[in-house]
Amino acid sequence: MPGGRLTQPERQQIALGLADGLAYAEIARRLDRPTSTVTREVMRNGGPTGYRADLAHRATERRAQRRRQSAPRGPAAAAAANGRDTEAVREFEETFATVMMASGMPKMMARVMACLTLSDSGSLTASDLVQRLQVSPASVSKAITYLEGQAFVRRERDDRRRERYVVDDDIWYQSMLASARALTQVIETARQGVGVLGHESPAGARLENIARFLDFVSESTIRAAEQAREVLHSKKGSGRTEGDKAAGGQDGDGDTGA
Repeated sequence: MPGGRLTQPERQQIALGLADGLAYAEIARRLDRPTSTVTREVMRNGGPTGYRADLAHRATERRAQRRRQSAPRGPAAAAAANGRDTEAVREFEETFATVMMASGMPKMMARVMACLTLSDSGSLTASDLVQRLQVSPASVSKAITYLEGQAFVRRERDDRRRERYVVDDDIWYQSMLASARALTQVIETARQGVGVLGHESPAGARLENIARFLDFVSESTIRAAEQAREVLHSKKGSGRTEGDKAAGGQDGDGDTGA
């Protein structure tokens, strides 16, 4: 399987594949590339309806040039890498953002979410995000407002009174609950429509089926999220407990030996 960046001829093949209505997986198979490579390429360059091979190629060259110009030099670069392949981390961050974009999250919001998630601290300031993403403070502010509304991030103040945006293990649980709660209004409105249109009418029956379906999905989502949270938290607790038991056992053995 070929590695490295996509070439201009490959981008032209992607454009032709999109025009023919091919799925990303089929285009990737023809290029002998991972599906994620094609998906990321298309989503960050206009999407399936706006992708243009020549524009995508120039945009990629500009991004690469900006990275070279903004890349830290010397000891700072080594410290930032933390022993990792910096380019591989950057590529994965783009892939992660692309996957979230494909699920419906707007581009800048997906980039901010990916940046926060992949930071070791899981916590960054607005200035951190501006510097890392090379975007305006206004773009970061708008993205954070959106993500906070979806319960994907929360705000905290650090010891220097700076506002930080946090992503932690509990964020996805809270976001799933927020998503399930958002369905409640749709369900209630659909059932109001049943009363207006009549239970026996085709439209009323359709709305009733929508309400039942979404009600089931909402309840199942909440139940699954709570179960997953309980299991994952208990596993963490179990890991700590086993370690404590081991330490306690050693202490006990030592006491007995004394």
